[in-house]
Amino acid sequence: MSPSSVTRYHSASHSHVGMVRKINEDACLDAPDNGLWAVADGMGGHASGDFVSSLIIDSLRALPPSAVLDTYRGAIIDTLDHVNGQVRVEAEKRGGATMGSTVVVLAARGAEALCLWAGDSRLYRLRNGDLQPISRDHSYVQELVDSGLLDDEAARSHPMGNIVTRALGVQDELELETAKLEVRPGDTFLLCSDGLNKTVEDHELREVLGHEDPYQVVRSLVHLGLTRGAPDNITAVVIKAA
Repeated sequence: MSPSSVTRYHSASHSHVGMVRKINEDACLDAPDNGLWAVADGMGGHASGDFVSSLIIDSLRALPPSAVLDTYRGAIIDTLDHVNGQVRVEAEKRGGATMGSTVVVLAARGAEALCLWAGDSRLYRLRNGDLQPISRDHSYVQELVDSGLLDDEAARSHPMGNIVTRALGVQDELELETAKLEVRPGDTFLLCSDGLNKTVEDHELREVLGHEDPYQVVRSLVHLGLTRGAPDNITAVVIKAA
C-alpha cells in the first residue's frame, strides 16, 4: 500500500485522575472527523491547571476543520496563541497565580500529519513494530539528557522531572515546536500526558499499541499506569491509520 492510500483514522481516548491526585488537570480531544487530537496537562493546582487544560481542549474542539493541512496548522497556532493570552489575563486577575498547561496536538489529512507541542506531553508513532517518539520534551531533565549529564533511565526518576521549559500560559509569547509527518496505513499514534510515560516502559507501550482496537488500547494503557501507583493524572489518545 502506498502512503496516499491512507483514507481514514480510528481513535479512542481515556483519562484518569490517578491514585494520588484529587483533581484531574489533564484534558484531551479525540475528534477523528476533524482529523484532530490533543492532550493538555494543566499546571497550577485546582481551579488553575484544570481551567487551562479545559480551555485549550474546548478551543481546539470549536475550531472549524480545514481541508488543507497548512491552513489548519495556522488556525491551530492562532487558537493556541489566543488561549495563551486568555490565560495570561486570567492569571493577572487571580493575583499572578501560576497557571499553565503543556499541550501536544496531532492534525492529519490523508497521508499527511502535523504535530505541535509545548512541554512534556508526548506523541509517539508505532510503525512495523518500531516505537518512535515524535515530540521531544521541553523540560529541565531533557536538557540534562541532551547535554550528556543524564541518561534516559536516570531521567525517568529524576526529582526535577516535573519542571517544563515551555508551556502554554507561562509566558506572553507561546513557543510551539512543530514536526511534519508522513502517515502510512497501519501506523498507530499515541498522545499522552507524562503520567503515562513516567509509569509505563517504552517496550510496554509498544506491545499494547500493537493491538487493533484503539478503545481497548487506551483502557489497557491507563490501567497499566494505575497498577504502578499512578502518582499523577494519566491520559492517552490512540489513533490508528488505515
